[in-house]
Amino acid sequence: MPTSNTGLSKLRRLVLRVASSLAWVPPTLTRLTLGFVFIESGWGKLHNLPKIVAYFGELGIPAPQFQAPLAAGTEFVCGVLLLLGLATRVASLPIIGVMIVAIITARRPDLHGLSDLFGFIEYLYIALCLWLCAHGAGPISLDAVIAKRMDAADRVPVRATTVH
Repeated sequence: MPTSNTGLSKLRRLVLRVASSLAWVPPTLTRLTLGFVFIESGWGKLHNLPKIVAYFGELGIPAPQFQAPLAAGTEFVCGVLLLLGLATRVASLPIIGVMIVAIITARRPDLHGLSDLFGFIEYLYIALCLWLCAHGAGPISLDAVIAKRMDAADRVPVRATTVH
């Protein structure tokens, strides 16, 4: 006699099978979304540097003439890398740094507790970048292509050489 436990087991296996077949979706959507956001943000900053330098100065960021182009370039270049899924884990780290500075400087007046922090889009970007650092770019990425080639190269058998 079948039990409800058997039905639950079948349902569980079905859910796990479907989830496994869709495992490529979260890293791909995360990369594409963050990549697009930071390309657009970095591009906008790069094309309005005098305003960004002045804004960084108002925020009290040291050396705004240096920091503004650095932040803009970081957002743009790392955004491109995320979009491509190239060096994803590495590209996520500078973005995390830029977002931490944004929270500490630009968002500080709005920060009164954890609920405020968790509501900041910059915090969400940090969380998503940390997730990419931990889990990687996913199977639809240049990182995956490079990893497959490197793994294949590691599996090439080495011929034994004879010494005469």
